[in-house]
Amino acid sequence: MAKQKDSFVSALEGKQIPILTLDNTWHRLFTQTDPTPEILSYESELNDLLKKQGKLTTETKQIRVIKKKLMDEIVQIMDEMNGNISAKVQKQLDEKKRLIEDCNKRLEDYEDELHDLPRMIKDVNYKLMLATMETCYDQIQANNEQIEEISAWVDKIRIELKKNVVIKQQKLQRNQNFYTYMHNIFGADVIELFDLKYGVKPVLESEMVNGPKKQEGEE
Repeated sequence: MAKQKDSFVSALEGKQIPILTLDNTWHRLFTQTDPTPEILSYESELNDLLKKQGKLTTETKQIRVIKKKLMDEIVQIMDEMNGNISAKVQKQLDEKKRLIEDCNKRLEDYEDELHDLPRMIKDVNYKLMLATMETCYDQIQANNEQIEEISAWVDKIRIELKKNVVIKQQKLQRNQNFYTYMHNIFGADVIELFDLKYGVKPVLESEMVNGPKKQEGEE
């Protein structure tokens, strides 16, 4: 089992797997079956990681803008002061430098997280793919078993249908023979009396095709 799993993982290496929770077709899979608790858990984890990545990326861009603004302000002050920096201005410069250092620290932390996030996203996405495949193939297997059962039932019914069609044809022919022979022996007038006595008339093959023969006076 471990060997099969290793060969399966090796076979998937280099294959491009889309981020499943961002793929509309992946969501459409679950109009065919309900997601398992495992799938829901991986889906939630993956979405959280994607949100975190998006948030960090946005904040990184914002911090870079702030940092550049602070550095531009320092350069501008230095140019304007032309080396004659007062204590008040120095305090402003020190504060801006502190803010730049704070930006650098936050950028460093964010970059570390952003460096690890793609791998984490890929790992969870991979687990979600395996869980999805397992659920879908389980459903396909269950459907295949039902299809085979239904096919066997249809085949059996088809055989029974063919047998019953033969029996029906045989009985129609016998009714035809009975009625023909009785008419030939006893005549139509006598047969009509007995039709009334027994209240039974045979279903003939011609009536199966054309419908029952109308009696005189019927519209």
